[in-house]
Amino acid sequence: MKRLININILLICFLLMYVSCGKGFLDIPPQGRVTEEEIRNNPNAAVDLVNGVYNVMWLGGFGPDVHGLQMVVLTSIASDEGDKGSTPQDYGPALEIDNFTYTPANSNVQNFWTGYYQAIARTNQALDKLPLSPLDDVTKNRLIGEVRFLRGYFYFNLVRTFGGVPKLDRVPKPEEANADEFQTRATAAEIYDLIISDLQFAVDNLPLKGATPVGRVTKGAAQGMLAKVYLYRKEYQKAFDLSKAVIDSRLYDTLSNYADIWRAKGANSMESIFEVQTGTSAACNSAIELYANCQGIRAKKGWSDFGFGFNNPTASLAAAYEPGDKRKEGTIITIQPGGTVLWDGFRVPSRDSVENDRYNYKAYHSRTQEPYCGSPDRTPKNLRVLRYGEVLLIYAEAANEINNPGEALAKLNIIRKRAGLPDAPAAGQADMRLAIWKERRVELAMEHDRFWDLVRQGRAGQVMRAHGKNFVDGKHELFPIPQEQILLSGGRLEQNPNY
Repeated sequence: MKRLININILLICFLLMYVSCGKGFLDIPPQGRVTEEEIRNNPNAAVDLVNGVYNVMWLGGFGPDVHGLQMVVLTSIASDEGDKGSTPQDYGPALEIDNFTYTPANSNVQNFWTGYYQAIARTNQALDKLPLSPLDDVTKNRLIGEVRFLRGYFYFNLVRTFGGVPKLDRVPKPEEANADEFQTRATAAEIYDLIISDLQFAVDNLPLKGATPVGRVTKGAAQGMLAKVYLYRKEYQKAFDLSKAVIDSRLYDTLSNYADIWRAKGANSMESIFEVQTGTSAACNSAIELYANCQGIRAKKGWSDFGFGFNNPTASLAAAYEPGDKRKEGTIITIQPGGTVLWDGFRVPSRDSVENDRYNYKAYHSRTQEPYCGSPDRTPKNLRVLRYGEVLLIYAEAANEINNPGEALAKLNIIRKRAGLPDAPAAGQADMRLAIWKERRVELAMEHDRFWDLVRQGRAGQVMRAHGKNFVDGKHELFPIPQEQILLSGGRLEQNPNY
């Protein structure tokens, strides 16, 4: 059935707050509709309501998407770090994104928009009911802080993708459902104000890491995400102060083996600041749909492959690593002519048995050495959204921009030391900026920020055209507002320039 999700439908969709059995705080029975009466009389209902918000991050596949295939397409495949992959004819909408030939009718754009507004609708439903809970104020504000962090994060991804978007910051009354404020676009600045307000509330009300169950949002996560938002806003002193607070907490550190970050042993490790939690269950649905599988190794014939073969690390990314950089082998599966042995002992046959030369190692999940319940489309792999390595780079970039080159260099060299590389030399502000951006590319490769990074740095057109993409300045920095959404708004949603 065609999914036409307009603002009116968003007001009532996803009232059913589901929670599947998984690990950690996910391990509770499924919940149905959470009513006002239940919230008022059952303290556990508030927690169940919040868990339902966390689990909306599993949306993926070929429909509404938050962290699955469509997100991979609009972040990595759109950039110079990932090629579409698979076979040349496979999945036309992703090829359009890869080549920058897409239109407002592209299904990836539509599904990303729909998935994120479904997630935001769920946050607003939770925020509408949580104040009614009989829980004490500290606990209630902690739960509200977790939800507001998630809403801020969802809007951050939306504003980076589309610019100004409709601002749904509450559950409207029935008579407001068709109001202009919900059917038209707020400015990007207004959306950023909402994001900052949400994340600041989370900073002020969430506990530190270790004082709350593993997997729940913490104060450090809120500080780190807000620092990242301020980096995008070029408010460097605030980005510096917030990232410094995370560093000074001494609750985080770099994991010694870079490759371990993306294995089950690295989930929620000392480097982890915020991850999408997954697990195994009888229904095999406690995971992001088509995240790992869509990027898995694609066979030509004769053996059981690991996925669709999308989002292949590009040749330019492979060439960006310095000799001896340990991160390259932790990021890229390079298919060898005579076969390739993966970390868990699985041997990929020779190059002529697979479709592509390179695959994303960070998305690989072992079906023999890590938890697996038998559903390749729901492989239980946590998605690392924010980690300490990135906070160090946010700090370094902000320090450089506020004329503190010593601190910028010191944090940059922590990252390089873990990679097995010599210290970077001291440099002027402009050269240091480029050095930090280069380090972001290889440290955070295939972690879905590269396209947004290039846009905020003002280099997207230059880099994309050098990579052979049909990038047009003044157009492709943002994706188009989905045409279906413009029609459903009665033409009140204005399109981005040049589409």
